[in-house]
Parts: sequence; C-alpha cells; structure tokens
Amino acid sequence: MTFTVTIQNPYTETTVKELLEDHFLIPRKIRHFLRTKKHVRVNKELINWQSKVALGDTIELTFDEEDYPTKNIPWGQAELVDCLYQDEHIIIVNKPEGMKTHGNEPTEVALLNHVSAFVGQTCYVVHRLDMETSGAVLFAKNPFILPILNRLLENKDIRRQYWALVDGHFSDKKLTYRQPIGRHRHDRRKRVIDTKHGQKAITHVQIIKAFSKTSLINCELDTGRTHQIRVHLSYNKHPIQGDPLYHTNPQGRLMLHAHELSFIHPLTLKSIKVKAKSESFASKLI
Repeated sequence: MTFTVTIQNPYTETTVKELLEDHFLIPRKIRHFLRTKKHVRVNKELINWQSKVALGDTIELTFDEEDYPTKNIPWGQAELVDCLYQDEHIIIVNKPEGMKTHGNEPTEVALLNHVSAFVGQTCYVVHRLDMETSGAVLFAKNPFILPILNRLLENKDIRRQYWALVDGHFSDKKLTYRQPIGRHRHDRRKRVIDTKHGQKAITHVQIIKAFSKTSLINCELDTGRTHQIRVHLSYNKHPIQGDPLYHTNPQGRLMLHAHELSFIHPLTLKSIKVKAKSESFASKLI
C-alpha cells in the first residue's frame, strides 16, 4: 500500500528520518525497510535519509505486506454503519447503544467488524465506548495512522463530549470531578472511586437543562478511565438514568451519548468536528 502525504506543518529543520520517526511514529523495523527498499520519495524523487523536508513537500511512502501484515477479522454488516466522516486514513461512525465497539473473541462480531465491511478493509479501534453507550467512535483505516491517532488521544488532543441524563439537580452550572478510579474488588465488571490506589480521572460537567427530577448534562473528559463518567456521577449522587451497573433502579437504555468528537487531523491539519445524533436518547428527553 502506498500513502501520499503533503507536508502541512513547517517542520523546522526536520529531516526525512526525523519526520518518519518523531512525527509519523513509524516503528524502527519498518523505517529500516522503507530505507533499504527505497520506498520513500519526496516530490516523487528518491532522497537521502538526511534530506530536509519543507512546507508543501509531498511524501510518498510504500509499505509491503511484511511491514504491516493484514489482520483478518470476520466481516460484519456494512448497512449497520452510520458514517459521520471518512477520508483515506480515518472513519468516524455513530455507534448505537447495545453494540460492542470490538469483540472480546476473534470470532465475535461487533462495530469494528461492521465498519471494516463498510470500508472494505480491516480497520483499527482508536478509542472505545461501553456497549450501553451510543455515539461517535473513531477508527483508523490503516496501521500507519493508528499510532499517530493514539498519540493524539494520549495528549488529550482528541476532545470527546458526552450528554448524560442523570438523577437530581446541581447547585452549580459547572463543576469538575477528580476522584481517582480503580477496580471493584468483588465485581470485575465495575469500577469504584479508590483514593489510595485508583488512577487519575478528571470529568468536567456542565448543566444543560434541569427537569423535574433529572438533569441533562454535558461531560468532557481529560482522562479515559473505564466507566469514568458513570462512576463519577454515581459516586456523587447523580447516577445516569438506565445505568445497569451503577443505578439502583435502572429503566430503559443507558442515557449516555457521545454527541461530539473533535480534533485536528494530524496529516492534513483539517479541523474535524462531528456531531452524532441519537433518536433513542432524544426521545427520552421529551
């Protein structure tokens, strides 16, 4: 497979070697193959590994099967995919509630399998949503872009915003939960607030609308712990409606929806912002 990338960032005094290593995060072994096989061209010309790249240069990378072996997974149903955005490297889809982002077993079919069928090639999970949660999910279309997207996620450069319908009302319009989260000692499905051994977890909350007994809120994450929003809200006496794990009387679907995903595309520098609609979520607010 061959990828063509036009340099949008004026990487100061960056060589081809540094570009592939520090910006594209291509593994050392694969960089070696690219160099020895002369599979890197700049502006359609073979170059020295120490050549400088400049704004507007076009980098052409050719990968063989041995560089990124094809990962075969069962094909899902392409018609189940609600595509919000896609280009050569990424695809963002709207996951329905009740569907896993990826399977736990090699033969299990989940959203990843449906997306791969829709695209026509094996895709890769960048981040996941709980099975009960609906909304925007980002997938990499190839293994070349995957570590670049993972770095964006680690650096908090991919912003995710969630809507939640929760019990009760709030005294403040905005607040932040910072309680660390750890594993439940007796129930492997659950997470708990663990001030001694838990991992750092930060959830920003903004109240959108108060109803008679519930509140619609927007949550934005600085960290991505398992069940983070669900644990923070339930611990602070505002469990999410319909939560089968953290609400004492769950009814209907889990009222948590990833309604917005935004970031700067690492290769094109295009600003990507998608909004995911959910009829089953919206119908509960009427």
